[in-house]
Amino acid sequence: MSTPAEIIESMKTRFDSDAAAGIDEIFQFDIEDADTYHLIIKDGSLDIVAGAHDDPSVTLIMDSETMAGVMSGEIDGMQAFMMGKLRAEGNMMLATKLGALFPN
Repeated sequence: MSTPAEIIESMKTRFDSDAAAGIDEIFQFDIEDADTYHLIIKDGSLDIVAGAHDDPSVTLIMDSETMAGVMSGEIDGMQAFMMGKLRAEGNMMLATKLGALFPN
């Protein structure tokens, strides 16, 4: 299984800049048994930063195993949310855009 840091790093290669056109949001990943990262998506560009952001648009809270499953497509994000393995704070509707921004 990939580490959260490796998964976050791999998001750079999967990023769809066309899908991110016009978006100006901060997606934060709070990995309970690892680190916190935030993604700054601004009008087609992506910047990945280690650590927490002061005011993220949405924060996704999960453990490493859930993150690996969701990012690989083995676990459906909505299913993980319904099972309580994934929590979201802030603008939860933004979380639904992640699939389009980072297609498998």
